[in-house]
Amino acid sequence: MSNLMGQSTQSTIDVVDLSVVRGNNEILKSISFGAAPGELIGLLGPSGSGKTTLMRSLLGVQATTGGSARILGFEVRSPLLRARIGYMAQGSAVYLDLSVEENVRYFAGVLAEPPSEISRVLDVVALTSFADRLVSSLSGGEQTRVSLGVALIGSPRVLILDEPTVGLDPILRRDLWRTFDELATAGTTVIVSSHVMDEATHCARLLLLRDGQLLFDDTPASLLVTSGAANYDVAFERLIEGTR
Repeated sequence: MSNLMGQSTQSTIDVVDLSVVRGNNEILKSISFGAAPGELIGLLGPSGSGKTTLMRSLLGVQATTGGSARILGFEVRSPLLRARIGYMAQGSAVYLDLSVEENVRYFAGVLAEPPSEISRVLDVVALTSFADRLVSSLSGGEQTRVSLGVALIGSPRVLILDEPTVGLDPILRRDLWRTFDELATAGTTVIVSSHVMDEATHCARLLLLRDGQLLFDDTPASLLVTSGAANYDVAFERLIEGTR
């Protein structure tokens, strides 16, 4: 689990009564939470719960209808945040016909990062030995690591990851979660979305969404104790039943 000892207590994310309405549908219903440096947070909930809308709101690309969201003290639409937030989409956002190094080099150039950033990123995501390989020749897990590497260019202080472990085998999932934990331990605020409740075991804190409502904001251990359940799937079910 991420270790907050020695990290600043200043918040990196502040969300207050955030609401999103599309047509007659309330997608997010007065969501409020904060996050500190070094927190590894699981954003969990079934499909359609509002996870993607919340992430888009934090990235400043979602029109909101109420409340506020600030990152590092800036309103989320501030251009000053562009180099401070890393984002990894669920689908691949890298070029399959380029090598691993060429992808990282290209995006580092877009962000005006020095050449030294390329080797640093490849080392963090354990792809140095794959640098000359075309991305199209890599496995799904390796391609995910390339996308993560691109998101890490510039050492962002906040990292938002959309379903990064979906479709991966248990070993690759374990290795990715180990990387996420290392990033959090180094001080990055990491938010990882998932619809798989078992992912909760890897997080220091959970945000559980359903139908646009934030049902729970606490530790995984607290979720089990509060619900009296032996596993996270049952805990979430009981949490939902208790809010009906």
